[in-house]
Amino acid sequence: MPSTKNIVFTYRELAEALVRQGDINEGLWGIYLEFGLQGTNINSPSGELIPSAILGVLKVGLQRFEKPNNLTVDAAEINADTNKK
Repeated sequence: MPSTKNIVFTYRELAEALVRQGDINEGLWGIYLEFGLQGTNINSPSGELIPSAILGVLKVGLQRFEKPNNLTVDAAEINADTNKK
């Protein structure tokens, strides 16, 4: 195993892996993230309260696209072997 602490993937690499995992065989698909926003007060370093926002990632998935872009992969190309059967 490499001694790296982080392994980074592009949007397309993530979309490709999810298309394979979902056995999706047609269409353009890209990464989809759903965020949740929550407000709260937090203590600042000086001890004062500051109104703040917490942004969390709620869901990660795929979204179908009509046109190719930097987020998309073509499921027919990714799962070409599956489509030949």
